[in-house]
Amino acid sequence: MSTETKKRTVKTINIDADKCNGCRACEVICSSFHAAPRYSSNNPARSRVRVVRDPLRDIYIPLYAGDYTESECMGRDKFIIDGKEYDECGFCRTSCPSRDLFREPDSGLPLKCDLCDGEPEPLCVKWCLVGALSVTEREVEEPAEETKRGELEIGLESLARRFGADKLLDTVAQITKGR
Repeated sequence: MSTETKKRTVKTINIDADKCNGCRACEVICSSFHAAPRYSSNNPARSRVRVVRDPLRDIYIPLYAGDYTESECMGRDKFIIDGKEYDECGFCRTSCPSRDLFREPDSGLPLKCDLCDGEPEPLCVKWCLVGALSVTEREVEEPAEETKRGELEIGLESLARRFGADKLLDTVAQITKGR
């Protein structure tokens, strides 16, 4: 029995923290790109990239939103950078139940970087004037039969967990009643 695989190109945003000057242009363009309608507003809380900042020590580290996880991690390591202590959670890309980073501010739904789907390159990379962000592409093989949960399933599950299934179903019924 042979396992079929298919190849796909994966883009990855690379971060050179030594180059980041904390201007947050990446946050601004990301939040504008993901506004509805596109480019109609700017709210960095909706950005899929955030800059961890310590301006007094000239430390700026861009992070982009990763996958949602249903549980808190157990990692509580500490990092010391230029004499200041940071906890591991501060550098994590995951949207999780223990913090509000990378969550849609109005709905609480988890955010994930989509690499500005439809654009030739992520806009945070394009707008980073100091070159702290760059993109690499690589080919990966993955099993052909693997099924991943979609954004809708993840979002609905998150809302059901936050507000309860009954409240979610009642709200959906109310919304669709007028259609």
